[in-house]
Amino acid sequence: WAWQNFRLFAELAVSKPAKTARTLESTAMPSFDAVLEPNLVELKNAVDQTTKEIVTRFDFKGSSARIELAEKSATDREITLHADSDFQIAQVTDILINKLSKRGVDVRFLDFSAKIEKAGGDKVRQPVKVKTGIDSESAKKIQTLVKQSKLKVQAQIQGDAVRITGGKRDDLQAAIQMIKQAASDLPLSFNNFRD
Repeated sequence: WAWQNFRLFAELAVSKPAKTARTLESTAMPSFDAVLEPNLVELKNAVDQTTKEIVTRFDFKGSSARIELAEKSATDREITLHADSDFQIAQVTDILINKLSKRGVDVRFLDFSAKIEKAGGDKVRQPVKVKTGIDSESAKKIQTLVKQSKLKVQAQIQGDAVRITGGKRDDLQAAIQMIKQAASDLPLSFNNFRD
């Protein structure tokens, strides 16, 4: 009798955690992550194609016009445009934008806000930051936007991404549309969908 009770107790103890795990899985809410991630392979290809065009174009012959892509860290990249004049920088910029759009890379990933600076002699350069990851200010705006919406979703900042969770897929899809419209200056993508 004691042996049977012990066996029964052992079976219950073993089967109970499995039930709890199944219950936790079923209560996980649908979610997705809003991220800012450029296609780095296509970005590099666009920079390489820009370099090839600069080398072959007659109006750049004998000039110092060139373009460089530097990887400062895993998430920090910068493109530097070099030229003889502000006008040439504008020409190199046009070529780069054209190559990016042909390769499907959103131009909004590039931050052209840095001023053109002197680079010794009569040469000039312009650093162009490649945006990767949602900055904290933009993440807070997205979080506030989600909180103020009438949708039954929640936003949580996770590093350089924003996780949106909700009870229904329809609410998540509505949240995506709302975020796209409100944050139109950011080329956001949405991934890590979980049901």
